[in-house]
Amino acid sequence: MNQTPRFRSMVALGDSFTEGMCDDTAPDGHYVGWADRVAARLAEEADGEFRYANLAVRGKLIGQIAEEQGDAALALDGELVTLAGGLNDVMRPGCDVDHVERTLGALAGRIAGQARQVVMFYSVDPSRRMRSSGRIMPQILRLQGFVRDFAARHDNIAVVDLFHVPAFDDPRMWAEDRLHFSAEGHRRVAEAVLQALGFAPSFDWREPLPTAAPIPRLTRLRADLRWIRLHVLPWIGRRLTGRSSGDGRPAKRPALEPYPG
Repeated sequence: MNQTPRFRSMVALGDSFTEGMCDDTAPDGHYVGWADRVAARLAEEADGEFRYANLAVRGKLIGQIAEEQGDAALALDGELVTLAGGLNDVMRPGCDVDHVERTLGALAGRIAGQARQVVMFYSVDPSRRMRSSGRIMPQILRLQGFVRDFAARHDNIAVVDLFHVPAFDDPRMWAEDRLHFSAEGHRRVAEAVLQALGFAPSFDWREPLPTAAPIPRLTRLRADLRWIRLHVLPWIGRRLTGRSSGDGRPAKRPALEPYPG
């Protein structure tokens, strides 16, 4: 029988996906995302003190992740390091995918050369959920292939495949902004990461949610208008002015500190 893996420390790098933006917050006001849930489980399994840092900041491009989080992550020297990045680049017009691959590969290589275990990701498939996703699908597929081939060359990199899971098409997996996971989405990503690390399954994270009751057309229209007003227009404004939602925002857990779970 395989033993449950134990880690004494975890460092998470990335953007809003790893920061954990969702509809669930802790008493200190920080979001409770998949990385926090994974850390909580690892803390339960550790036979001593467990430490956790989350350096991820929303809106960051892969170059910013490498520059602002890479050296810090290496200095923290976590046993387990999670790395997700590049999707914000891909979503922007004129993305230089060659640059994304070079930067992500260089960062992942440095981390894999030091950490005991690294976790990387295939992003979800947006083609059935976002009508405008056709423009970015070639870049998403190319980045997915890069992560696959890169991980195949390293024994200590596990890849979590969210792309081939239709359950993530369900609107209930997403927060009100329709761009970040809901608490349920983060719960499933956390379970996917834990299983990729070798933990026995707690539940089937790929299983679709129960069928939802139909939503009246007027309710859907009001939700669409609210979404445009609260999320789409501010996003467009930031793009036009060259600003990011993460500008000036510090990481929520910049130090490798005890985490009780």
